[in-house]
Amino acid sequence: MGGYRVGVDVGGTFTDVALLSPDAELTTVKVPSTEDQSVGVMRGIRKACDAAGVAPDAIDAFSHAMTVSTNALLEETGAKTALVTTAGFRDVLEIGRQDRPSLYDLDAEKPAPLVPRRRRYEVDERATVEGIETPVDEREVRELARRLGDDGVESVAVCLLHAYAHPENERAVADVLREELDAHVSASHEVLAEFREYERASTTVVDAYVTPKIDRYVGRLEERAAEAGVPAPRIMQSNGGIADAATVRERAVTTALSGPAAGVVGASAVDAAEGDLVTFDMGGTSSDVSLVRGGEVERTTDVRIGERPIKVPMVDVTTVGAGGGSIAWVDPGGALRVGPRSAGAEPGPACYGRGGAEPTVTDANVVLGYIGGSSALGGELELDADAARDALAELDAEADLDGPLAAARGVYRVANANMTRAIRAATVERGHDPRGFSLVAFGGAGPMHAAELAAELDIGRVIVPQPSGVLSAFGLLAADEKHDAVRTFRTPLSEVDPAAVGDAYEDLAADVRARAGGAADLRVRRAADLRYVGQSFELTVLVGDGFGAEAVAARFHEAHEAAYGYRMDDPVELVNLRTTAVGERPPVELTYRGDGDPLKGTREAFFDGGFRETPVYDRDALPVGAGRGSVDGSSAASAPGPAIDLSGPAILEQNESTTVVPPGWAGAVREDGSVVLERGEEE
Repeated sequence: MGGYRVGVDVGGTFTDVALLSPDAELTTVKVPSTEDQSVGVMRGIRKACDAAGVAPDAIDAFSHAMTVSTNALLEETGAKTALVTTAGFRDVLEIGRQDRPSLYDLDAEKPAPLVPRRRRYEVDERATVEGIETPVDEREVRELARRLGDDGVESVAVCLLHAYAHPENERAVADVLREELDAHVSASHEVLAEFREYERASTTVVDAYVTPKIDRYVGRLEERAAEAGVPAPRIMQSNGGIADAATVRERAVTTALSGPAAGVVGASAVDAAEGDLVTFDMGGTSSDVSLVRGGEVERTTDVRIGERPIKVPMVDVTTVGAGGGSIAWVDPGGALRVGPRSAGAEPGPACYGRGGAEPTVTDANVVLGYIGGSSALGGELELDADAARDALAELDAEADLDGPLAAARGVYRVANANMTRAIRAATVERGHDPRGFSLVAFGGAGPMHAAELAAELDIGRVIVPQPSGVLSAFGLLAADEKHDAVRTFRTPLSEVDPAAVGDAYEDLAADVRARAGGAADLRVRRAADLRYVGQSFELTVLVGDGFGAEAVAARFHEAHEAAYGYRMDDPVELVNLRTTAVGERPPVELTYRGDGDPLKGTREAFFDGGFRETPVYDRDALPVGAGRGSVDGSSAASAPGPAIDLSGPAILEQNESTTVVPPGWAGAVREDGSVVLERGEEE
């Protein structure tokens, strides 16, 4: 009975599981997330196996996305970390850059460094971009190791000046500390061999801060998986690729955005042929927005978590604190706000009936009728509609609104406004016209809000994948293996020695191949960071196997014009060389049948200023082709389908999520089970 593959994504409220059989049958479940995430992960795997009628030992591949790193950074619960740096540079981590978190807020404060000043140590050494000027004294480092041991540090970040160019001193320091200490050691030339001292130090410190926690968590998960007969997990990295457990246990900074990356990969896998996509993942705690252009997931190295820069390659995600569990509140000025605080999984929204009393977005959706009081989230969590109304009544009294319905409508609109701003930030503010994109909606609450957001942004098409409620878990089944490496190579492009660049690329390729276990079927891509001389930041362009300066310059000019609307005649400077090793996995093709009686009944739901009797369908029973005739130019199946009208208003329910089709929109079911919503004439 082997050949099964499982993907598990841990969110703030639910843990999602997608189990794929050898004949492409998909089983999906949700279970509440647990404080020790490994407990909820194994509980979800067992539940999915029970639903599919197989034992856990039938699983041959296990992929996992998690929030351990993100939580450690946001909650500041990582390891007790020390920083070792060059004499005179102890405070780089605290000085940072001159920019402020909020330009016009005179009281804005930067977060305290993850390493307090008393645990930042200096060593007498010096390297320049030309070479080593002052070698490190091994006796000084051994004495420092003794002090670190006495201080009880769990992890050490080593970041010496110009170690990206000449790592000899840093390597010597790290070797001695690893020999002398029973603690993890992160060295900047191994984590980020790239110039800019502050960003390199911050990234190295983050790696040191989260690695012990990731190491313990993944270790526990491996043990629990082995007890159940499940293979060791392969972990989703922030770059949108998976890696083996040993790799991320050693370099955990690569998992900082593990969960959101999995969702974007899942959206890209389901809708690879749909052109440019805006991916919209609304979960229990937050909403994540990203772009897929030309079939490629957008990536970046300019990411901050908790206002701390992390320069490793990541899927480019814009996050806003608006999810199903986001709590509505009234600020001192009397304005209604939603989030970023969340009710989480325990106690959860008031409608969960677990003791939560504060109003949330989910409670508002219950009062508005988009989620029925008889609905069972995850197939087992019965909702308490009266508790939702009571919570909204409390908010109504505080905000001086016109009853619980007005409060619910206000919460819904404010949450939508927050999420619309996130989509604008990812599109309009970066020079992209959202009207040229399709919106892919997923997460437990994403399909419920997607059409309203699309209408606000004048996006004409919304795609709701069949496993929309657990698409991040599904994305783990489709993710390729990926490893990245970078090296600073600053020189005017006109003076580049192609042979020297080629040698550097070969060294980087050897590095990424080694991290991938030397697999023979890896594809290594080359890229370069370039800028006009005098600019402060770079653009990354693919360079192919050869490195012709004129061709690379032409690609940079095109990329600069696409990003900023103009190109210059100034000289171009090469800054960094990058490689990415990709081990491609076969595409995941789902089997969708959609049989049974799809109409569940009707209920009152709020649209266009009042409640309307709205048909409610079982999403998983909708046949291929349903609604085809009501959508102009739909990409649903070409074969004739049953005469089921999915024109709005309509509600499509499944265990993991609910899709709302408002008036003016109509849906169609594709062959893979995805529902395509297209906007028609307003009623």
